[in-house]
Amino acid sequence: MKLFMIAGEKSGDKQGALLIQELLRRNPDIEIVGLGGSRMHALAPGVEDWAEQAAVIGVVEVLKHARFFVRRLKEMTARIEQEQPEGLILIDYPGFNQRLAERVHKSCPNTKIAWFIAPMVWAWHKSRVPKLARILDLMMCTFPFEKPLFEAAGLRTEFVGHPLVDDILEQRRTDVREKGLIGLFPGSRMREIERHFPVFLELVKKLQTVHPEWRFETSASSEKLAGIMRRMAEKAGVAPELINICPGSYHGLMDRAEAALVTSGTATLEAALHELPFALVYKVAWGTYMLGRMILTIKYIGMVNILIDKPVTKELIQHDFNVDNCIAELEKLTTPDTRAEVLAGMQESMARLGHGGAAGKAADAVLSLFNTPTTAP
Repeated sequence: MKLFMIAGEKSGDKQGALLIQELLRRNPDIEIVGLGGSRMHALAPGVEDWAEQAAVIGVVEVLKHARFFVRRLKEMTARIEQEQPEGLILIDYPGFNQRLAERVHKSCPNTKIAWFIAPMVWAWHKSRVPKLARILDLMMCTFPFEKPLFEAAGLRTEFVGHPLVDDILEQRRTDVREKGLIGLFPGSRMREIERHFPVFLELVKKLQTVHPEWRFETSASSEKLAGIMRRMAEKAGVAPELINICPGSYHGLMDRAEAALVTSGTATLEAALHELPFALVYKVAWGTYMLGRMILTIKYIGMVNILIDKPVTKELIQHDFNVDNCIAELEKLTTPDTRAEVLAGMQESMARLGHGGAAGKAADAVLSLFNTPTTAP
Protein backbone atom coordinates (compact mmCIF):
# COMPACT_ATOMS: atom_id res chain seq x y z
CA MET A 1 0.00 0.00 0.00
CA LYS A 2 1.25 3.47 -0.89
CA LEU A 3 0.31 6.62 0.99
CA PHE A 4 1.15 10.17 -0.07
CA MET A 5 1.63 12.45 2.94
CA ILE A 6 1.86 16.26 2.76
CA ALA A 7 3.04 18.57 5.55
CA GLY A 8 4.26 22.11 5.01
CA GLU A 9 6.22 23.41 7.98
CA LYS A 10 8.20 22.31 11.04
CA SER A 11 5.22 21.73 13.31
CA GLY A 12 3.47 19.68 10.63
CA ASP A 13 6.69 17.74 10.02
CA LYS A 14 6.85 16.86 13.70
CA GLN A 15 3.27 15.57 13.80
CA GLY A 16 3.70 13.85 10.44
CA ALA A 17 6.71 11.97 11.79
CA LEU A 18 4.71 10.76 14.79
CA LEU A 19 1.94 9.58 12.46
CA ILE A 20 4.44 7.79 10.19
CA GLN A 21 5.90 6.00 13.22
CA GLU A 22 2.49 4.73 14.28
CA LEU A 23 1.46 3.72 10.75
CA LEU A 24 4.66 1.70 10.26
CA ARG A 25 4.27 0.07 13.68
CA ARG A 26 0.88 -1.19 12.58
CA ASN A 27 1.83 -2.08 9.00
CA PRO A 28 5.58 -2.08 8.17
CA ASP A 29 4.82 -2.75 4.49
CA ILE A 30 3.26 0.68 3.86
CA GLU A 31 5.22 2.87 1.44
CA ILE A 32 5.04 6.53 2.47
CA VAL A 33 6.09 9.31 0.09
CA GLY A 34 5.27 12.99 -0.38
CA LEU A 35 6.37 16.36 1.03
CA GLY A 36 7.33 17.17 4.61
CA GLY A 37 10.40 18.01 6.66
CA SER A 38 13.57 16.42 7.99
CA ARG A 39 11.81 14.27 10.63
CA MET A 40 9.39 12.75 8.15
CA HIS A 41 12.21 12.22 5.64
CA ALA A 42 14.30 10.38 8.25
CA LEU A 43 11.49 7.87 8.81
CA ALA A 44 10.31 7.69 5.19
CA PRO A 45 13.04 8.63 2.65
CA GLY A 46 10.36 8.97 -0.04
CA VAL A 47 9.12 12.13 1.72
CA GLU A 48 10.94 15.17 0.34
CA ASP A 49 12.12 17.78 2.86
CA TRP A 50 10.65 21.09 1.67
CA ALA A 51 9.72 22.57 5.08
CA GLU A 52 12.08 25.55 4.88
CA GLN A 53 10.67 26.66 1.51
CA ALA A 54 7.08 25.95 2.48
CA ALA A 55 7.11 27.92 5.75
CA VAL A 56 5.53 31.12 4.44
CA ILE A 57 3.17 33.07 6.73
CA GLY A 58 0.27 35.32 5.80
CA VAL A 59 -1.65 36.20 2.65
CA VAL A 60 0.81 38.83 1.43
CA GLU A 61 3.82 36.52 1.81
CA VAL A 62 2.03 33.62 0.09
CA LEU A 63 1.19 35.85 -2.89
CA LYS A 64 4.87 36.76 -3.22
CA HIS A 65 5.73 33.07 -3.52
CA ALA A 66 2.69 32.10 -5.60
CA ARG A 67 4.67 30.73 -8.57
CA PHE A 68 6.62 28.35 -6.35
CA PHE A 69 3.45 26.94 -4.74
CA VAL A 70 1.59 26.65 -8.04
CA ARG A 71 4.51 24.70 -9.49
CA ARG A 72 4.69 22.32 -6.53
CA LEU A 73 0.92 21.86 -6.61
CA LYS A 74 1.05 20.86 -10.27
CA GLU A 75 3.99 18.53 -9.66
CA MET A 76 2.33 16.70 -6.77
CA THR A 77 -1.01 16.44 -8.57
CA ALA A 78 0.65 14.94 -11.65
CA ARG A 79 2.64 12.49 -9.56
CA ILE A 80 -0.40 11.32 -7.60
CA GLU A 81 -2.39 10.93 -10.83
CA GLN A 82 0.41 8.82 -12.27
CA GLU A 83 0.99 6.61 -9.23
CA GLN A 84 -2.66 6.29 -8.06
CA PRO A 85 -1.87 5.69 -4.38
CA GLU A 86 -4.37 4.14 -2.01
CA GLY A 87 -4.39 7.22 0.20
CA LEU A 88 -3.49 10.90 0.47
CA ILE A 89 -2.87 12.06 4.04
CA LEU A 90 -2.87 15.84 4.56
CA ILE A 91 -1.30 17.33 7.69
CA ASP A 92 -2.40 20.84 8.62
CA TYR A 93 -1.11 23.40 6.01
CA PRO A 94 -4.60 24.28 4.71
CA GLY A 95 -3.85 26.66 1.82
CA PHE A 96 -1.84 24.14 -0.17
CA ASN A 97 -3.50 20.97 1.08
CA GLN A 98 -7.09 21.92 0.30
CA ARG A 99 -6.16 22.77 -3.29
CA LEU A 100 -4.33 19.49 -3.65
CA ALA A 101 -7.27 17.57 -2.16
CA GLU A 102 -9.69 19.19 -4.63
CA ARG A 103 -7.56 18.13 -7.60
CA VAL A 104 -6.93 14.60 -6.35
CA HIS A 105 -10.63 14.10 -5.55
CA LYS A 106 -11.47 14.85 -9.19
CA SER A 107 -8.66 12.96 -10.92
CA CYS A 108 -8.14 9.98 -8.56
CA PRO A 109 -11.56 8.79 -7.38
CA ASN A 110 -10.09 5.61 -5.86
CA THR A 111 -7.62 7.46 -3.66
CA LYS A 112 -8.92 7.96 -0.13
CA ILE A 113 -8.22 11.43 1.26
CA ALA A 114 -7.75 12.02 5.01
CA TRP A 115 -6.75 15.16 6.91
CA PHE A 116 -4.82 15.06 10.20
CA ILE A 117 -4.95 18.29 12.27
CA ALA A 118 -8.07 19.86 10.84
CA PRO A 119 -7.85 23.26 9.12
CA MET A 120 -9.21 26.08 11.29
CA VAL A 121 -12.15 26.88 9.05
CA TRP A 122 -14.18 27.67 12.20
CA ALA A 123 -11.98 30.76 12.60
CA TRP A 124 -11.93 32.00 9.02
CA HIS A 125 -14.62 30.58 6.81
CA LYS A 126 -17.22 28.05 8.03
CA SER A 127 -18.67 27.97 4.52
CA ARG A 128 -15.71 25.77 3.53
CA VAL A 129 -16.94 22.91 5.71
CA PRO A 130 -19.46 21.48 3.18
CA LYS A 131 -16.80 21.63 0.46
CA LEU A 132 -14.34 19.72 2.64
CA ALA A 133 -17.07 17.17 3.35
CA ARG A 134 -17.46 16.57 -0.40
CA ILE A 135 -13.77 16.01 -1.13
CA LEU A 136 -12.53 14.20 2.00
CA ASP A 137 -13.10 10.70 3.29
CA LEU A 138 -11.89 11.36 6.85
CA MET A 139 -11.18 14.36 9.08
CA MET A 140 -9.03 13.88 12.20
CA CYS A 141 -9.51 16.68 14.73
CA THR A 142 -7.18 17.68 17.52
CA PHE A 143 -9.67 19.98 19.28
CA PRO A 144 -13.00 18.64 20.63
CA PHE A 145 -15.23 21.48 19.38
CA GLU A 146 -14.25 20.70 15.76
CA LYS A 147 -15.87 17.25 15.62
CA PRO A 148 -19.55 18.31 15.61
CA LEU A 149 -18.82 21.06 13.08
CA PHE A 150 -17.53 18.62 10.44
CA GLU A 151 -19.91 15.79 11.31
CA ALA A 152 -22.88 18.10 10.77
CA ALA A 153 -21.77 18.39 7.13
CA GLY A 154 -21.73 14.61 6.72
CA LEU A 155 -17.96 14.14 6.93
CA ARG A 156 -16.63 11.17 8.89
CA THR A 157 -14.73 12.79 11.75
CA GLU A 158 -12.60 11.47 14.60
CA PHE A 159 -11.42 13.49 17.60
CA VAL A 160 -7.99 11.96 18.19
CA GLY A 161 -6.72 14.44 20.77
CA HIS A 162 -3.65 16.61 20.38
CA PRO A 163 -0.26 14.95 19.72
CA LEU A 164 1.49 17.56 21.84
CA VAL A 165 0.03 16.00 24.98
CA ASP A 166 2.21 12.91 24.54
CA ASP A 167 5.14 14.88 23.21
CA ILE A 168 5.40 17.36 26.08
CA LEU A 169 4.46 15.17 29.03
CA GLU A 170 7.05 12.59 27.98
CA GLN A 171 9.95 15.05 28.18
CA ARG A 172 8.73 17.67 30.65
CA ARG A 173 10.65 18.35 33.88
CA THR A 174 8.90 19.96 36.84
CA ASP A 175 11.86 20.54 39.16
CA VAL A 176 13.98 23.05 37.20
CA ARG A 177 11.97 26.31 37.20
CA GLU A 178 14.34 29.31 37.71
CA LYS A 179 13.12 32.49 39.35
CA GLY A 180 13.94 35.58 37.30
CA LEU A 181 14.53 33.71 34.02
CA ILE A 182 12.43 35.14 31.18
CA GLY A 183 11.95 33.02 28.06
CA LEU A 184 11.63 34.76 24.70
CA PHE A 185 10.18 32.69 21.85
CA PRO A 186 10.20 34.65 18.54
CA GLY A 187 9.10 31.73 16.34
CA SER A 188 10.93 29.17 14.25
CA ARG A 189 10.70 30.86 10.84
CA MET A 190 13.01 33.58 9.58
CA ARG A 191 10.09 35.92 8.85
CA GLU A 192 8.80 35.53 12.40
CA ILE A 193 12.22 36.28 13.83
CA GLU A 194 12.53 39.40 11.66
CA ARG A 195 9.28 40.76 13.09
CA HIS A 196 9.42 39.65 16.72
CA PHE A 197 13.07 39.47 17.75
CA PRO A 198 13.84 43.21 17.35
CA VAL A 199 11.08 44.00 19.88
CA PHE A 200 12.52 41.39 22.24
CA LEU A 201 15.97 42.97 21.92
CA GLU A 202 14.62 46.43 22.76
CA LEU A 203 12.86 44.86 25.72
CA VAL A 204 16.11 43.35 27.01
CA LYS A 205 17.88 46.72 26.70
CA LYS A 206 15.18 48.57 28.62
CA LEU A 207 14.90 45.97 31.37
CA GLN A 208 18.59 46.25 32.28
CA THR A 209 17.61 49.18 34.49
CA VAL A 210 13.93 48.42 35.20
CA HIS A 211 14.47 44.81 36.30
CA PRO A 212 18.21 44.10 36.56
CA GLU A 213 17.42 40.87 38.42
CA TRP A 214 15.82 39.31 35.34
CA ARG A 215 17.81 37.11 32.95
CA PHE A 216 16.84 36.43 29.34
CA GLU A 217 17.12 33.38 27.15
CA THR A 218 15.80 32.60 23.69
CA SER A 219 15.95 29.63 21.37
CA ALA A 220 16.65 29.20 17.68
CA SER A 221 15.45 26.26 15.60
CA SER A 222 18.89 25.89 13.96
CA GLU A 223 22.48 27.02 14.36
CA LYS A 224 22.07 29.12 11.23
CA LEU A 225 19.16 31.05 12.77
CA ALA A 226 21.03 31.35 16.07
CA GLY A 227 23.88 33.04 14.18
CA ILE A 228 21.46 35.46 12.52
CA MET A 229 19.88 36.28 15.88
CA ARG A 230 23.30 36.91 17.46
CA ARG A 231 24.14 39.34 14.66
CA MET A 232 20.78 41.07 15.14
CA ALA A 233 21.55 41.42 18.87
CA GLU A 234 24.99 42.85 18.15
CA LYS A 235 23.55 45.35 15.68
CA ALA A 236 20.91 46.40 18.24
CA GLY A 237 23.59 47.01 20.85
CA VAL A 238 22.62 44.09 23.09
CA ALA A 239 25.71 42.51 24.64
CA PRO A 240 25.95 38.67 24.45
CA GLU A 241 25.83 38.36 28.25
CA LEU A 242 22.40 40.04 28.34
CA ILE A 243 20.60 37.37 26.31
CA ASN A 244 21.47 33.71 25.94
CA ILE A 245 20.70 32.56 22.37
CA CYS A 246 20.58 28.76 22.24
CA PRO A 247 20.09 26.64 19.11
CA GLY A 248 18.04 23.46 19.36
CA SER A 249 14.97 22.40 21.31
CA TYR A 250 13.20 25.08 23.33
CA HIS A 251 11.37 22.66 25.60
CA GLY A 252 14.08 22.82 28.24
CA LEU A 253 13.72 26.59 28.36
CA MET A 254 9.95 26.24 28.76
CA ASP A 255 10.59 24.04 31.80
CA ARG A 256 13.11 26.47 33.32
CA ALA A 257 11.69 29.95 32.63
CA GLU A 258 9.56 31.75 35.21
CA ALA A 259 7.56 33.65 32.56
CA ALA A 260 7.71 34.16 28.80
CA LEU A 261 6.65 35.95 25.65
CA VAL A 262 5.59 33.38 23.04
CA THR A 263 4.83 33.91 19.35
CA SER A 264 1.34 32.75 18.33
CA GLY A 265 1.23 29.19 17.01
CA THR A 266 1.95 25.70 18.26
CA ALA A 267 4.50 27.06 20.75
CA THR A 268 1.70 28.61 22.81
CA LEU A 269 0.11 25.19 23.36
CA GLU A 270 3.52 23.78 24.20
CA ALA A 271 4.13 26.54 26.75
CA ALA A 272 0.74 25.84 28.36
CA LEU A 273 1.50 22.12 28.59
CA HIS A 274 4.82 23.03 30.24
CA GLU A 275 2.77 25.20 32.65
CA LEU A 276 4.82 28.26 31.74
CA PRO A 277 2.90 31.52 32.25
CA PHE A 278 3.20 33.62 29.08
CA ALA A 279 1.79 36.42 26.99
CA LEU A 280 1.06 35.68 23.34
CA VAL A 281 2.70 38.02 20.80
CA TYR A 282 2.23 38.26 17.04
CA LYS A 283 3.01 40.63 14.22
CA VAL A 284 2.51 40.12 10.47
CA ALA A 285 2.63 42.29 7.35
CA TRP A 286 0.06 45.09 7.57
CA GLY A 287 -1.82 43.82 4.51
CA THR A 288 -2.19 40.39 6.10
CA TYR A 289 -3.25 41.94 9.41
CA MET A 290 -5.95 44.13 7.85
CA LEU A 291 -7.33 41.23 5.81
CA GLY A 292 -7.34 39.05 8.93
CA ARG A 293 -9.32 41.66 10.87
CA MET A 294 -11.98 41.63 8.16
CA ILE A 295 -12.47 37.87 7.96
CA LEU A 296 -11.56 36.52 11.41
CA THR A 297 -14.68 35.34 13.22
CA ILE A 298 -13.31 34.49 16.70
CA LYS A 299 -12.58 36.57 19.81
CA TYR A 300 -9.09 35.15 20.43
CA ILE A 301 -6.24 33.84 18.31
CA GLY A 302 -4.54 31.83 21.07
CA MET A 303 -5.82 28.27 21.42
CA VAL A 304 -5.37 28.35 25.20
CA ASN A 305 -8.04 31.07 25.27
CA ILE A 306 -10.19 29.60 22.48
CA LEU A 307 -10.57 26.20 24.16
CA ILE A 308 -12.35 27.61 27.22
CA ASP A 309 -13.52 30.94 25.76
CA LYS A 310 -11.66 32.96 28.39
CA PRO A 311 -8.72 35.42 28.19
CA VAL A 312 -6.30 33.21 30.13
CA THR A 313 -3.21 34.55 28.34
CA LYS A 314 -2.85 38.17 27.22
CA GLU A 315 -2.72 38.57 23.43
CA LEU A 316 -0.42 41.35 22.19
CA ILE A 317 -1.16 41.60 18.48
CA GLN A 318 0.36 43.95 15.87
CA HIS A 319 0.54 47.50 17.35
CA ASP A 320 -0.17 46.15 20.86
CA PHE A 321 3.04 44.13 20.62
CA ASN A 322 5.47 46.73 21.95
CA VAL A 323 8.10 46.97 24.65
CA ASP A 324 5.96 48.70 27.30
CA ASN A 325 3.07 46.23 26.98
CA CYS A 326 5.46 43.28 27.12
CA ILE A 327 7.08 44.61 30.30
CA ALA A 328 3.68 45.15 31.91
CA GLU A 329 2.62 41.57 31.18
CA LEU A 330 5.89 40.04 32.38
CA GLU A 331 5.60 41.98 35.63
CA LYS A 332 2.10 40.55 36.15
CA LEU A 333 3.21 37.00 35.30
CA THR A 334 5.97 37.11 37.90
CA THR A 335 3.59 38.09 40.73
CA PRO A 336 2.11 35.17 42.73
CA ASP A 337 -1.61 36.01 42.39
CA THR A 338 -1.63 36.57 38.62
CA ARG A 339 0.68 33.62 38.08
CA ALA A 340 -1.62 31.27 40.01
CA GLU A 341 -4.67 32.54 38.09
CA VAL A 342 -2.99 32.03 34.71
CA LEU A 343 -1.74 28.55 35.62
CA ALA A 344 -5.24 27.50 36.73
CA GLY A 345 -6.70 28.70 33.41
CA MET A 346 -4.01 26.88 31.44
CA GLN A 347 -4.71 23.62 33.26
CA GLU A 348 -8.43 23.94 32.57
CA SER A 349 -7.75 24.63 28.90
CA MET A 350 -5.20 21.84 28.39
CA ALA A 351 -7.58 19.28 29.91
CA ARG A 352 -9.66 19.68 26.71
CA LEU A 353 -6.87 18.27 24.51
CA GLY A 354 -7.44 14.61 25.33
CA HIS A 355 -5.38 12.15 27.32
CA GLY A 356 -2.65 11.20 24.87
CA GLY A 357 -2.16 8.70 22.06
CA ALA A 358 -3.24 11.08 19.27
CA ALA A 359 -0.87 9.77 16.60
CA GLY A 360 -1.85 6.17 17.33
CA LYS A 361 -5.55 7.00 17.16
CA ALA A 362 -4.96 8.85 13.89
CA ALA A 363 -3.07 5.87 12.44
CA ASP A 364 -5.93 3.53 13.36
CA ALA A 365 -8.43 5.90 11.75
CA VAL A 366 -6.38 6.13 8.54
CA LEU A 367 -5.91 2.38 8.21
CA SER A 368 -9.61 1.75 8.84
CA LEU A 369 -10.27 3.45 5.48
CA PHE A 370 -8.55 0.58 3.68
CA ASN A 371 -9.68 -2.47 5.69
CA THR A 372 -6.07 -3.59 5.77
CA PRO A 373 -4.66 -5.97 8.42
CA THR A 374 -2.35 -4.33 10.94
CA THR A 375 0.18 -5.45 13.50
CA ALA A 376 -0.98 -4.50 17.00
CA PRO A 377 1.25 -1.77 18.49
